[in-house]
Amino acid sequence: MLIAGFPAGSFGTNCYVVANGPGEPCLIVDPGQASIDGVLQIVQENKLAPAAVLLTHGHIDHIWCVAPVSDRFGIPAFIHADDRYRLEDPAGNSMFASREKLLSMTKGALELTEPDDVRVFDETSSLDIAGIQLSVRHAPGHTEGSVVFERAASGDIPPIMWSGDVLFAGSIGRTDLPGGDSEAMRSSLRTVIWPAPDDMVVLPGHGEQTTIAAERSANPYLREFFGGTAPAMPTRGM
Repeated sequence: MLIAGFPAGSFGTNCYVVANGPGEPCLIVDPGQASIDGVLQIVQENKLAPAAVLLTHGHIDHIWCVAPVSDRFGIPAFIHADDRYRLEDPAGNSMFASREKLLSMTKGALELTEPDDVRVFDETSSLDIAGIQLSVRHAPGHTEGSVVFERAASGDIPPIMWSGDVLFAGSIGRTDLPGGDSEAMRSSLRTVIWPAPDDMVVLPGHGEQTTIAAERSANPYLREFFGGTAPAMPTRGM
């Protein structure tokens, strides 16, 4: 399997390109600010055929380049129904800066616009695109429509989770931004993250990859689920 990821833009958002191998169709996960050049490089070097864009949630740092990527390749962008509204005006729905400031940071006319082809999924969805089967797990708390994408283990490849801003190495996503909900986040951590298998590789929206086992043993925000006390929900970071 081919998974190439890189931190993009001033927010350091991890963008991932996923395929079964070189020369195959691929999925693009969370094309944030200044990600299009990195996506094009991976696609061209590996002779990939983009098939879809997948969005873990609708915050601006994860959807900045969704329109130029989606429209350039003529592929749909998928997002949870509860975050669909965030694509209608990505700059206007941002909490990071004013609309005018964000637009001044764009590199092309198609950035910070709505893609031509947007499709929604819900918490019952599974995706089979480009020969890659993924489970969609609704995990609200960071935003109303935050999800994680999970790929089951296959052969020597362990299970994989693209966790967006639900789970990071040693931390979790903020809940004090618009659309955030600390109780919903606790529920998502308890029902979606905590039961995942130990060997599941976690590819987060920011920072380094980790595993569920590592987060169970060291992430302070999971402490309450094995009898401890978790710290207050984070108010810094992403």
